[in-house]
Amino acid sequence: MITSAQIRAARALLRWSSSDLAARSSIGTATIKRLEVMDGVPSGQVRTLIAIKEALESAGVEFVGTPTENPGVRLKTKSSV
Repeated sequence: MITSAQIRAARALLRWSSSDLAARSSIGTATIKRLEVMDGVPSGQVRTLIAIKEALESAGVEFVGTPTENPGVRLKTKSSV
């Protein structure tokens, strides 16, 4: 799974607002904001977190590490896409 910090960092890399992510993941803006303020893996429905993760990945974000060990994000390079 992904952490709240990874969601925030991924949005920052893409220069997306919470509204941008909401539109691309079909998740409400209020839900995005609520999940982002939690520590660690946000509590919520798994399908919600999957939708967010998939939207960010389809835009070129790669999630690295695990929630407990070196969680992070990076943009995929053109050669790895």
